Amino acid sequence: MTTPINTALCSFGMSGLVFHSPFLAINPHFKFYAVWERSKNLAEEKYPDVKTYRTLESMLADDLVELVIVNTPNYTHYEYSKRSLEAGKHVIVEKPFTVNVEQADELIALAKKQNKILSVYQNRRYDSDYKTIKKVLSENLLGELVEVEMHFDRFREELSPKEHKETPGPGAGVLYDLGSHLIDQALQLFGKPEKIFADIRIIRPLSKVDDYFELLFYYPRLRVRLKASYVVREALPGYILHGLKGSFIKPKTDMQETLLKEGVIPGKKDWGTEPETERGLLHTEIKGKEVIEFITSERGNYNDYYEAIYDAIRNHEPLPVTAEEGAEVVRIIVTAFKSSELQKVIEL
Repeated sequence: MTTPINTALCSFGMSGLVFHSPFLAINPHFKFYAVWERSKNLAEEKYPDVKTYRTLESMLADDLVELVIVNTPNYTHYEYSKRSLEAGKHVIVEKPFTVNVEQADELIALAKKQNKILSVYQNRRYDSDYKTIKKVLSENLLGELVEVEMHFDRFREELSPKEHKETPGPGAGVLYDLGSHLIDQALQLFGKPEKIFADIRIIRPLSKVDDYFELLFYYPRLRVRLKASYVVREALPGYILHGLKGSFIKPKTDMQETLLKEGVIPGKKDWGTEPETERGLLHTEIKGKEVIEFITSERGNYNDYYEAIYDAIRNHEPLPVTAEEGAEVVRIIVTAFKSSELQKVIEL
């Protein structure tokens, strides 16, 4: 018989409402058991069985809480994760894992000491577009890669209503926010680069935190360029890959976030399926013949992350995203800021 994992959220803003609670609610391996809401009861209104706690201390004191999801502002990740681990809970931390490497290393050591799992919620590994890129590369359809460009762009003239996202301080800005996704994907696909160069800027007149970056990862023969901007009204493809045999161009079109924001319940058979119009274009050579065709996208599903978390806790299987992988993303971010400040390429 399956024993669901009693899971607690550290907040019920957009992240709790959109990215976590819908999957906790549909997955029989989990029970959305508790939430930390300081004054409101938004979670209870949607999920009447959930327990609401007004302080983190009281929530962590509940012995029935087994897993805590730290989905609060970036600068709180270290403190809340540390307190949760010290309370004997398993922990999932939203990206970025921490704001510096020292904090990441300390949490990794603490999780090992407590014999608890510690994972970073890198949900974009389960996007349809990224999974499609992985499939194309696994089938070696492009030959040896020589150049890759990955985008995560938005058009947002106004500032975010979330003050912590727009206030200068540890963990603020687009590199920590969207950059965490792109860096994680690049590391998963291509491994750790030898060197990096970064150009990080503020481009919107009202912005006080970085809202544009371009990172260049140097590998022996491959170059990987990662870009994000809040001033892109007409988006470029999310993924552009060129190899010695061919190219693959793919729009960034995973549908899950859009559907979740609209209140669509995940779990249906067609969940995570992209429209046919958003297929990626493959132009390559296969067995000596030129091939130009559109590739049907893989299905995305954030629930796969939670299934892997369940297996890690209950069946001692490997984590879907390790804390060490989260720490490597933070290491790249910290190095990128140094590169941008010095305007020089930095070896890793």
